[in-house]
Amino acid sequence: MASTLDQLLAGLKLKSVARAGWLRVGVDAPESVAAHSWGITWLVLQLCPLDLDLQRALALAVLHDLPEVQVGDITPHDGISKAHKHTLEAKAARDLFSGRPDLHALWLDYAEHQSPEARFVRDLDKLDMALQALLYAHAGADTAELVASAASSAQDPTVRALIAEVDARMSTLR
Repeated sequence: MASTLDQLLAGLKLKSVARAGWLRVGVDAPESVAAHSWGITWLVLQLCPLDLDLQRALALAVLHDLPEVQVGDITPHDGISKAHKHTLEAKAARDLFSGRPDLHALWLDYAEHQSPEARFVRDLDKLDMALQALLYAHAGADTAELVASAASSAQDPTVRALIAEVDARMSTLR
C-alpha cells in the first residue's frame, strides 16, 4: 500500500494529464483532466437538483476521472473497447484508493451509474465537454463533433436543454 503522501501526490498528477479529445481535434494547450473535473464540480454547484445529495455529487465530480492519472485519458477513438477501458480504470482506482474504501465505492458508483447522483454527474460530464467545445470553437477549433456526442448521450432534461443551447450557439460560428 502506498503512503498517504504518495497517494496525495499521485492524485495531483491529474493536473498535468491533457484531455485527449481536445488534442485530437487540434486544440493547442487543452485543458487538463483536473480542470475538466473542476468544471464538472462547478456545474454540480450550479445545477444540482434539490432532491439529489449535493455532497455526494460533488465528491463524484472530483473523483470520476482520477484513474486517468495511471491509464491516461482514453477516448472512443483510441481503439480500446469500453470493457477494457473499464478494466484498466478499475485497476487504477483500486490502486489509487487503497486504504480508502469510501472513495473507491464513490468511484465505483460513478463508473457503474448506480445512484441518481452518479447519473446526473455523468450527464454534467457531457455538458462540461459541450461548454468547453463552445469555448474552443470561439478560438477557432472545430469541435462540433464533441457537442454532437454530448447531445446524443445526456439524459437529464435540463442538461439536454443546455447542450441544445450550446449547439445553437455553435451553429452561429460555422
